[in-house]
Amino acid sequence: MKIAVVTDSASYLTEQQANENNITVVPITVIFGKTTYKENVDLTTKQFYDMLQTHKELPSTAQISMGQIQAVYDDLAEQGYDAVISIHLSSGITSFIPNLEAYLPNITNIKVYPFDSLLTTAAEGNMALLAANLAKAGKSVDEILAALKILRDSQRVDFIVADLSHLVRTGRLSNASAIVGNMLRIKPILNFDKQGKIVAVAKERTSRRAFNHVKREITDYINQVDYPVRIDVIDGDNAAESENWVNDFQASYPQVAIDTSTLGPVLGVHAGRKVMGAVWARDWKSLL
Repeated sequence: MKIAVVTDSASYLTEQQANENNITVVPITVIFGKTTYKENVDLTTKQFYDMLQTHKELPSTAQISMGQIQAVYDDLAEQGYDAVISIHLSSGITSFIPNLEAYLPNITNIKVYPFDSLLTTAAEGNMALLAANLAKAGKSVDEILAALKILRDSQRVDFIVADLSHLVRTGRLSNASAIVGNMLRIKPILNFDKQGKIVAVAKERTSRRAFNHVKREITDYINQVDYPVRIDVIDGDNAAESENWVNDFQASYPQVAIDTSTLGPVLGVHAGRKVMGAVWARDWKSLL
């Protein structure tokens, strides 16, 4: 069976990663005023953050349409693929996965297996990389889905936003009333719960204390597991701080694989500028 892997642009795979691993990345739409942009096609991350500071109207997003995803699956069917493992942004913050599951009876030319990442950014991207490499190795759909579940269960994420107003405005923060954030100049620490929803879990007075909170969680995790760990440092228009985090993690965890990723336009709409975060999990390469 010839198996394709599809993900969306919120995985923030680089063009090189997608091409080298034969992963189809479907762009999500960002809207400024009356103008729509396909993420990382019509609008780069740098352009987005520049516009976020200067545009009068705040941006919004529109999920991938069923027509858009159908066209992707049709193209893969024409290329001779028998099945697609389609890995997407958490159902806790978008209805795309349940919409796709409801639409499946309309897809008759290829077998589609939706997989809810329950997360986003590098966590979603690492799932796509794992699936693509297992497909290349000739593994079955069932074997790939089983490995994806193992990886998903191992994943943890914390992120720190500079301004909570974007998450509150777009309705992506599930327990917004539990944290005051901006008013008290607090650095909120957020993560994803088991349902894939964004929740506030802690608050610190300074960026350094917030970082140390994240680092304590990573250290506890590394000390408790018996498999190789990977950390992905994620930033939203915050390259200098990302470098600081990477340097600290490399010094503290020399045995851990450490990489970087970007929080691009679609998630930047909800999180704003200067976001910092980390995804840590079982190293997906250990599941190959």
